[in-house]
Amino acid sequence: MDLGAITKYSALHAKPNGLILQYGTAGFRTKAEHLDHVMFRMGLLAVLRSKQTKSTIGVMVTASHNPEEDNGVKLVDPLGEMLAPSWEEHATCLANAEEQDMQRVLIDISEKEAVNLQQDAFVVIGRDTRPSSEKLSQSVIDGVTVLGGQFHDYGLLTTPQLHYMVYCRNTGGRYGKATIEGYYQKLSKAFVELTKQASCSGDEYRSLKVDCANGIGALKLREMEHYFSQGLSVQLFNDGSKGKLNHLCGADFVKSHQKPPQGTV
Repeated sequence: MDLGAITKYSALHAKPNGLILQYGTAGFRTKAEHLDHVMFRMGLLAVLRSKQTKSTIGVMVTASHNPEEDNGVKLVDPLGEMLAPSWEEHATCLANAEEQDMQRVLIDISEKEAVNLQQDAFVVIGRDTRPSSEKLSQSVIDGVTVLGGQFHDYGLLTTPQLHYMVYCRNTGGRYGKATIEGYYQKLSKAFVELTKQASCSGDEYRSLKVDCANGIGALKLREMEHYFSQGLSVQLFNDGSKGKLNHLCGADFVKSHQKPPQGTV
């Protein structure tokens, strides 16, 4: 571990004074402008977790249902599951460490978890369509590379897609191909098979209306459309062509206001 290089790079992703964040079920989430240091440090942590598990680890840059001004980050464990609770504690500790304590915290995590620092590490990265996500994703990459990790940046992905990529890579392709095409093929095939079992009144033509909340879902569902059989018509609402992410639309809006998303009725 090149502590000098880490200190040098960390200064380029400096932590704002007094900022304290907690890693929870949804990872870290707050205003995007407060997250640069967190992204860099989660890149570091992902490398340590990858070395410890001898597996590919995922880092997803997203704040899901939060307003467009927010962003966040979560790590994905080897089988596509959420980060182990003990490592959530490490994430919180590392994110909140002052600059002068960074080296000590990294060494503490490595020693406590018996991380073999000579072990290779591989991290896959995805991000949503928020204006801040591309730059924050680059901060993750900075953290991965300064600790000697290899990475693949998938660019724009939904969160479930990144979970899928991690699982595929760690099962040698037995679960599926770790590509966006592999994801579409696997899910569309399962969906078509499932709908064959469902009774349908009238003709066999089905239509599906989807609120995409002006986010990543619109891009990916549009890509996936042609994988479905001709018997399904998909109509996208709030597809990002106008309107802000999660504004008057999306799952949280429906839950909180108990009414349909804007533009769907």
